Amino acid sequence: MEHVDVAVIGGGQSGLATAYELIRRGLKPVVLEASDRAAGSWPCYYDSLTLFSPARYSSLPGMPFDGGDPDRYPHRDEVVAYLTSYAAHLDADIRTGSSVTEVHPDAAGFILSLAGGGRLSARAVVAASGTFGRPHLPALPGLEQFPGTVLHAADYRGPASFAGQRIIVVEAGNSAVQIAAELATVAQVTLASRHPVKFARQHVLGRDLHFWLKATGLDTAPLGDLLRTPPGQPVIDEGRYRAALAAGMPDRRELFTALEDRKATWTDGTAEEIDVILLATGYRPDLPYLTGLGALDATGRPRHRDGASLTHPGPAFVGLEWQRSLSSNSLRGVGRDAARAARRLAHRP
Repeated sequence: MEHVDVAVIGGGQSGLATAYELIRRGLKPVVLEASDRAAGSWPCYYDSLTLFSPARYSSLPGMPFDGGDPDRYPHRDEVVAYLTSYAAHLDADIRTGSSVTEVHPDAAGFILSLAGGGRLSARAVVAASGTFGRPHLPALPGLEQFPGTVLHAADYRGPASFAGQRIIVVEAGNSAVQIAAELATVAQVTLASRHPVKFARQHVLGRDLHFWLKATGLDTAPLGDLLRTPPGQPVIDEGRYRAALAAGMPDRRELFTALEDRKATWTDGTAEEIDVILLATGYRPDLPYLTGLGALDATGRPRHRDGASLTHPGPAFVGLEWQRSLSSNSLRGVGRDAARAARRLAHRP
């Protein structure tokens, strides 16, 4: 059986940043990526996705996000190209088409089982597989029996196939608002959530919001527990989405109280027929390969503190939402958590 120093599970932004930081400290990571390229979930996001952070604040360690105006907001395809280039310049053993199915402890560290029957051992393991593979599907009244179309934002690509339909987009975060506004150009759309939409100005005193987050230290402060509670992170907006909601494109309502057949009942008692319910309800950590290790709680979330496992000395986590700060699972912030994990693993026998 092949033995490797550190196995990094996931070849997206978190895995690539971790590999970079491990190499800097003299370690030899092997990156195991389930898909056919090292770009993580970015190729799978909806077509119009644009970063809310400028290019100058959207880089992984060791390689600036260049190729144009540093104050532009990169498109999804630019991010894919950036990650692909980052992986190509990284002096790491990146193995695509390598899906990890199980991780178990052994005397030398860990045994990793791969889809197709392969196995390898590793001194340490970094779980950096993100969340895209596990969309959160909330328990909403009547949703399971709804005969119309139900999809998660992970399955949404663009508005063309929804023209003329009656759609409810559930939630009030950045993706929910962006998708709902886009769909409202071709369909009748309601943005439905338990809490009002909360906006943050894209620019403050002539500077992008991310300049101030960095300058004040808020971007790196351990504020995850405060921001994950209602009303959650605000929608970053230069005015476009506020104007769309003010114009009723989409309109915004409290979450429906019931679904019966194709009809949604609203809080005022009115009911109407719905064609599509789109859940922009986020994701949960996608770590099924750690189930047998006992490193997860009953909900599938890792037991960790600042990315260090609380159950075993070897595993580390990188790229979790709210892992340490509001930027932990972003391009601009994941490098800091990757460096922290790499430092710990470099000092571990």
